[in-house]
Amino acid sequence: MNKPSFREQVLLAREDAIVVAVNRLLAEKGFEAMTVDAVAAEVGIAKASLYKHFESKEALAAAAMVRVLDDALAFVALRQAVPEARPLDQLRAVVRWAMERQLAGAMPSLPAQNSALRQALMNHRPYLDRLMTLSEHLGEWIEAAQAAGQLHPGLPGTVILYTVFARACDPVLGVLKAGGEYRDEEILDWLLTSCFEGLAARA
Repeated sequence: MNKPSFREQVLLAREDAIVVAVNRLLAEKGFEAMTVDAVAAEVGIAKASLYKHFESKEALAAAAMVRVLDDALAFVALRQAVPEARPLDQLRAVVRWAMERQLAGAMPSLPAQNSALRQALMNHRPYLDRLMTLSEHLGEWIEAAQAAGQLHPGLPGTVILYTVFARACDPVLGVLKAGGEYRDEEILDWLLTSCFEGLAARA
C-alpha cells in the first residue's frame, strides 16, 4: 500500500480533528444544540473547509458514531481475548466502558426521534455495518449468559441488548455526577448493580 502523500495526511488529520470536536460537542450539547459553526470554530477552520469533508450536520454526527462504534468494537475484541470470563462479566465490562465514556464527556448524545438524523444513520453503511457487528458480539454473550442461568431466560435477547445500549446514554449518570455528591466509581457501581441485578431487595 502506498504511503499517503503529505497533503493526504494533512486532510486525514483535519478530518480526525473534526470528528473529535463533533464527538465532544455532541456529548456536551446534544445534536439539536450543536451547530456546524461551533464545530468549525472548535477545529479552527472555515465552515466552507469543513463542508469539504462532511456535507451536513447529520454526516458529522454519523462520523462521530462510527468512531464510537470502532472504539466499542476494539474494546469488545479485548474482552474476547479473555475467554475464561463469564458471559455476564463480559456484558458488564462493556456497559461499564460505555458509562465511563459518558462520564468522561466522550459519548455522543443523539436524539432518538430526530427524523433527519435517523434517516442519515440508516443510510450510512459504515455505521450500520459496525452496529450490526457489535450487536452480534453482544448477542452471543447474551445468549450464553441466559443459557448459563446468569441472565433472566424469559427476557427476549433484543430487550437485553437494547437495555445494554441504553446505558451508553443513560441520563442518570449525568444527573448524579452534576450533583457532586458521589464519586464516579460509586455512580458506575450503583448503576451497574441496578442494570444487572435489579432494584428489588435480595432475599
